[in-house]
Amino acid sequence: MANLPFNAAGNFTNELVVNARKIASPGRGILAADESTGTIQKRFEAIKLENTEENRRAYRELLFSTPHLGNYISGAILYEETLYQKTKDGKPFTQLLQEQGVIIGIKVDKGLKTVPGTDGEMAVQGLTDLDVRTKKYYEAGARFAKWRAAYTIGPNKPSELLVLEQAWGLARYAAICQANGLVPIVEPEVLMDGPHDIEYCARVTEHILATVVKALHDNGVFLEGALIKPNMILQGSEYEKKATPHEIASYTVRTLKRTIPSAIPGIMFLSGGQTEEEATINLDAINKIEGKPWQLSFSYGRALQNSCIKTWSGKEENVQKAQEVLINRAKANSEAQLGKYAGGAGGGAASQSLFEKNYVY
Repeated sequence: MANLPFNAAGNFTNELVVNARKIASPGRGILAADESTGTIQKRFEAIKLENTEENRRAYRELLFSTPHLGNYISGAILYEETLYQKTKDGKPFTQLLQEQGVIIGIKVDKGLKTVPGTDGEMAVQGLTDLDVRTKKYYEAGARFAKWRAAYTIGPNKPSELLVLEQAWGLARYAAICQANGLVPIVEPEVLMDGPHDIEYCARVTEHILATVVKALHDNGVFLEGALIKPNMILQGSEYEKKATPHEIASYTVRTLKRTIPSAIPGIMFLSGGQTEEEATINLDAINKIEGKPWQLSFSYGRALQNSCIKTWSGKEENVQKAQEVLINRAKANSEAQLGKYAGGAGGGAASQSLFEKNYVY
């Protein structure tokens, strides 16, 4: 037999299993509040708010101090700055979240760089000092991490070179995280951009996920202590015929069954530019399909926060109302995770388009 890689989790094996299962627990999902300073600039511009550290801190405090957040949110992904911030009363955000029963996560990738030999395709960077950073984040209270690898569908895209490069990067990231006590969320995202139909998105996503899972095995990643954060299977943003929630659910579950081992406890979908309501309705449709070996849940950023941040608009007097908007959206997604969403949460504001072409953050 060939020499096989050791289990990357080492002494953290049991802890990783416990935390992965808590994050992927029934009726709960992830609040992705890991927008970089540059990305949150766009969110603040939409509400005419200056992008200062204090305004960023105040907004994240609004999110994390929402009453009963832990009923529907199992984990929160933070940006590095946020991990070390405190409430206006001096309580660390990490403590605030832990008191709600919310597990702390951290975004660890360092953005995109062009891959030579491709038609301008970009891959994620950040492996060089990841071992040092993950140790530091664990000491600060983080127990899971996120690394986003994006793929565009187009002429000769994604290239096989990019698919292999990103799969290896995701797997190396996952192994390094596990060795330092963090549950890795492996996020291969096929972007919505393009004129392709839903069947083509399914074919491309299937190939990417299969390649990623092979790389996880090759790097000794402990599957029971890892989570996957993929895109739902959707038609391209420029395709003329919109798929129904049932079609999206059918293609998505089929793709996952063909590629993702049942040892992985949870699949936490990204919203990928869907409206708040679409992301919830499609998650509900996915969970109405029977015979799935994983918890299928959400890890939403824009699809949890868009109406909330607009309601807040940077004004102290709007904090309570904004928190009510957030908890209603979180509750709707909790119901969708259980396949019990009746629809209509958030009214017309929840149907506003959140699509951004060539989305980066």
